[in-house]
Amino acid sequence: MLRRHEIKDQDWERIQGLLPPENTGEGRPSKPNRVMLNGMLWKVKTGAPWRDLPERFGPWKTVYSRFRLWSKDDL
Repeated sequence: MLRRHEIKDQDWERIQGLLPPENTGEGRPSKPNRVMLNGMLWKVKTGAPWRDLPERFGPWKTVYSRFRLWSKDDL
């Protein structure tokens, strides 16, 4: 079930190819891009601090790190 701030399936199908691969084969398995993007959308739409990110998106530091990485890469 999609929640208010989460990306719809049809929108995800359109953009998922624009994002970097989820797993690079190094270190721990990464969180799915869709979960990370949903966390970013939640943060931007609510205006809440990163530390208030709901647990369903994973650790806030992980979502924030991915946000910074994608921002740096102009993604």
